[in-house]
Amino acid sequence: MTVSGRDHIHALTEALHRLDTGALERWGQALAGTLAAGGRLLVAGNGGSAAEAQHLTSELVGRFRAERAPLSAIALHADSSSVTALTNDYGPEEVFARQVRAHGRPGDVLLLLSASGTSPNVLAAARAGRETGLTVWALTGPGASPLAEASDLAVCVDAAQVATVQECHLVAIHLLCAAVDAHLVKTETLTSDLAEESAGTRRLVVVGDVLLDRDITGTVARVSPEAPVPVVSGVRSTERPGGAGMAAVLAAREPGWRVTLVCGLGQDESGARVRALLDAAGVEVVSLTTGGNTPVKTRVRAVDRTLLRFDADSGTHGSRAESGDTTALRLGPLPPKVHARLAEASAVLVCDYGRGITTHDDVREALTEAATGRPLVWDPHLRGTDPVPGTALAVPNADEALAFTGDAAPQDLAGDTARAIRLLARWPVKQVAVTRGRDGAVLVADPESHPLVVPVRQVAGDTCGAGDRLAVTAALMLGTGRLPSHAVAAAVDAATRYVASGGPASLTTLPDTVTTGPRELAARVRKQGGRVVGAGGCFDLLHAGHLALLEQARRLGDMLIVCLNSDASVRRLKGENRPAVGERERAMLLQALDCVDGVLVFDEDTPEEILAELRPDVWVKGGDYAGRRVPEADLVESWGGSVVTVPYVDGHSTTGRIDRIAGRVGAR
Repeated sequence: MTVSGRDHIHALTEALHRLDTGALERWGQALAGTLAAGGRLLVAGNGGSAAEAQHLTSELVGRFRAERAPLSAIALHADSSSVTALTNDYGPEEVFARQVRAHGRPGDVLLLLSASGTSPNVLAAARAGRETGLTVWALTGPGASPLAEASDLAVCVDAAQVATVQECHLVAIHLLCAAVDAHLVKTETLTSDLAEESAGTRRLVVVGDVLLDRDITGTVARVSPEAPVPVVSGVRSTERPGGAGMAAVLAAREPGWRVTLVCGLGQDESGARVRALLDAAGVEVVSLTTGGNTPVKTRVRAVDRTLLRFDADSGTHGSRAESGDTTALRLGPLPPKVHARLAEASAVLVCDYGRGITTHDDVREALTEAATGRPLVWDPHLRGTDPVPGTALAVPNADEALAFTGDAAPQDLAGDTARAIRLLARWPVKQVAVTRGRDGAVLVADPESHPLVVPVRQVAGDTCGAGDRLAVTAALMLGTGRLPSHAVAAAVDAATRYVASGGPASLTTLPDTVTTGPRELAARVRKQGGRVVGAGGCFDLLHAGHLALLEQARRLGDMLIVCLNSDASVRRLKGENRPAVGERERAMLLQALDCVDGVLVFDEDTPEEILAELRPDVWVKGGDYAGRRVPEADLVESWGGSVVTVPYVDGHSTTGRIDRIAGRVGAR
């Protein structure tokens, strides 16, 4: 059938109207963070999709609109010598997959373009990307496809013609570039000389010991025949600043803050690597060392678990260094810049990792002086020193508080509170917050007053750096004039979100511009082999029947996402007098439930559109659907999902409840 120009334009307009621009914006934000942190984008496609892949990489290596630093982006088909050699030696199906394994590193992004979503070489690349630890995105055609299923996230263009799909992909590429530019240029501006002088920024000075953290990540498929130990294969190595360096990087990602790190960096290869990572993060470094090596902490990880940790430790430094130890860091005098930066700081954070920098007499004197004019937060260590006089807040963890006090009381809320009171009396600090891991924190400001208990939502994830995240947030909040109670509550929440978003892996996303929403959480759970459960409804006037449904649904998998009808959708379904509770409050109430991991609000009458995006493994309905086929069942089953019902709690109805309330009001 011949398609006229007018029909083609109409089809293109309709498809563009349905294009998921919100997802592309989120992709752009995440990609900006990955590329700014030294990550890489790999792109692949066939035919017209290959041309669009190369167009994308040229825009990123060059520029799209605004001037910025060149970004690492590789089109996997562009090197004709490699493509022909790989095709000849390994076959066309492996032409992209082998390059993914060669160029990709954990945390990098792989974007695959395919109008059909069925190209074997693109599917092989997706599998290779996920096996290698890359984040895999797909731009594909309508509906469910093997490529969308094989990827972490997909934007599917709802159009019948391949040409229309590819034209929408070109628009999607430009939207992706625009989002990358918008967030990178904003970030670069914050760290430019102009931002240095702007009145809207504050300075945080971080003082402490620095390490190089290294993660060796792989897969475990067997046990060694030599000993009962796992064999880790397909390993990749990633590095980041550790100790106070991690705190500085986290702080530098906060908009409106300039960060200076006063530390000891070894004059070795590891020290140079840490310096380069800190420079890339926009952290100003003032090193006090005159020699020595940088400690290196290495973790071996698989399936999101640490199997082994080994340290290449230079020992302590400063006044604690052993005589004649050529590896220990040696500290020199305090440069004048340190006094200048402390004088202009809005807040100071000390990250004591017990390696000697807080024993430096000049450092302690400068910190004592700084504490008189601005809040100083002290994150202590068992091998470290006591906080300096005037410290606004000390944040030992529960194990540290136990060791510092020698208190034999149980490690529960009462025991941690008692230890916080003892430390408040022992240390020259104004307040003590004992951080309690999965149990939150307890803040004590006065032995005679009630403690402030900050509970925490239970999350699972990599906790490496969570203490640094908490200390940084507390310091920044105090530096903006917030009360200590508000600062500690915000710090606990920030640490929880940090763990939930992947811990150190979250450093590959742009700071505070990307939230870990339900879609991203679902992609992460699915990537880890977990089951995503979905449930939907209006949930107006939350009642016991709703709770029973949600609690049962959560037990069917590893996370539960609730698809919630918007106010407009409820109004069309239930009548002009509904909902009784607005969508924002309904979403907040659902999100507060321990059994709910995320909430997505949709405007349509049915959840098909949002289900196609979320693609749950299990879709749950109440037992009142028993014996009837759920309207969205065909859609869920199209990607291999299942639809189930759970027992219905009789006697609970929002409509009936509203009618009863209205009847009572009328009787008065």
